[in-house]
Amino acid sequence: MGITNRKWEKAVELIFLFSALISVFSLAAITVYLFARGFPAIREIGAINFIFGMEWNPTADNPSYGIFPMIYASAASTAGAVILSVPVGLSAAVLLAAVAPSCLANLIRPCVDLLSSIPSVVYGYFGLTVIVPLISEYLGGPGNSLLAVIVLLAVMILPTIIKISENSLRAVPVEIIRGSYALGATKTETIFKVMIPAAGTGILSSIILGIGRAVGETMAVILVCGNAVQIPRSVLDMVRPMTANIALEMSYADPFHESALFGTGIVLFIFIAAVNIIINILSGRITGRNMSVQPVLKNRTEG
Repeated sequence: MGITNRKWEKAVELIFLFSALISVFSLAAITVYLFARGFPAIREIGAINFIFGMEWNPTADNPSYGIFPMIYASAASTAGAVILSVPVGLSAAVLLAAVAPSCLANLIRPCVDLLSSIPSVVYGYFGLTVIVPLISEYLGGPGNSLLAVIVLLAVMILPTIIKISENSLRAVPVEIIRGSYALGATKTETIFKVMIPAAGTGILSSIILGIGRAVGETMAVILVCGNAVQIPRSVLDMVRPMTANIALEMSYADPFHESALFGTGIVLFIFIAAVNIIINILSGRITGRNMSVQPVLKNRTEG
């Protein structure tokens, strides 16, 4: 019986290992393919000219391949969406995890789940028919703008931030929360000084996933950004993020133009990887700080 159990455990371990290797192999294959298709154009154009060039016009007699305006648009729209969505999403997660009665939480939670299941093109159509006209009417400009992209992306990444942050807050050990109350902290102090710091790793993970979706979103962004390759002087100006540029031009691109679009994908890939690495480093530091604080709080409670 014991030998059979060990064989079964070994088989399950091999299945888990195989599943993990599939993920690693998929990432490696995508990375190799992306660099193989995009690097020749970057090498011929020049990495500096390609990344910091201010003009993108592949169909001209003297074509130019500068993607800095699109890098700026992607970074600005992502940063703006995160700035808008994180306070709202974290507040909603705190409400669902620690404040709202169960009847209210059970009413709100399915709405959040439904928000995450709406297709991107529906978001884009909503932005085109509602957000864009509102911006044009009350703030001026064409409406298709950086601001429209920011607002739309903020709404799209809200469910990710809310759901993961709520789960992280619920996973905070009860002993730590009780210890905070035992030391005389109020509920508000416990939430902001104990629960949120203890759930910091999960909250940062939700932000990482939100950034990944915001940077990689294509269809909804195409419908509201205006698709103008320029550095915006204000949030009311039209822009074209990197994903929109790839989607719009890939269908009619000649071989070198196509390679340049793959090069844009390389820059996008590196940008997302760098953000993940930075936030994972911050997440590790927060985890270490929480591990050093929690035993002290527990000892004070027991004392």
